[in-house]
Amino acid sequence: MSATVRDRVRALLGSSHPGPTVAVTTLTTVLALSVGVTPGRVVLLGLMVLAGQLSIGFSNDWIDAARDTAVGRTDKPVAQGLVPVRVVRDAAYVTLAVSVVLSLVLGAGVAVAHGLLVAGGWAYNAWLKRTRWSVAPFVTSFGALPAVATLAAPDPAVAAPWALAVGGVFGVSIHFTNVLPDLDDDARTGVAGLPHRLGRVTSGVVAFAALAVAGLLVLVGPVVASPAPVSVVGMAGAVVSVVIAAWGTVLVVTRPPSRLLFRLVVVASLLVAAQLALSGTRLSD
Repeated sequence: MSATVRDRVRALLGSSHPGPTVAVTTLTTVLALSVGVTPGRVVLLGLMVLAGQLSIGFSNDWIDAARDTAVGRTDKPVAQGLVPVRVVRDAAYVTLAVSVVLSLVLGAGVAVAHGLLVAGGWAYNAWLKRTRWSVAPFVTSFGALPAVATLAAPDPAVAAPWALAVGGVFGVSIHFTNVLPDLDDDARTGVAGLPHRLGRVTSGVVAFAALAVAGLLVLVGPVVASPAPVSVVGMAGAVVSVVIAAWGTVLVVTRPPSRLLFRLVVVASLLVAAQLALSGTRLSD
């Protein structure tokens, strides 16, 4: 592979939003393993989610190419001219098609749940990010994520209400923390989602309050659904989530927003997934 081709591939991968893509793929894979999905199906599910997340990332950079160029986004390969817009657009469509095919292989239930997840991402990129309803696709997409895992299990079932709620609340936190560093750039190009309307500090507080709620739901939800003692692992996970939420709130109030806020939420979501896997908590009723 020539240096030019290698650089073009690297730039294309940079347009996929690799951090969130890997995080969501890992999160879903851990949840699938925790509900007993067989190794072969876990591999297919991981590839499906990876393809779907790649399509969302590519579509974001393709649709926002002109806006990102206008504000001089140095973290966007398209805005820097390192990869043509048409290449990123084509990659978005190809990875979307791959994700649809793989979801159908895994079954109708998985296809519907994963379809909601991916459709939410595309709807946000194409339109909803500019409206007061910008948080809605995150609630829908992340709310559907636990069901992607449980519907792929040997005994397919929709995830328990508390698990769906945890996903939806995490979606709120992820949306708000992801947008916070870009508020000024977005304002210059006419993007006015819900976090933009609430303002930096209020949005940051909402984001980390949602994170704390998600951590507590993971602790309380299974106990309410099927009465059982609170596990040590569950208690530890809730405490960690609340501590991260408190830390994030302090950062929001005292410092300019940075990508660290988003990374804190991602770390918390992966810890919660690990907590569920280690505690043996049932994600479905």
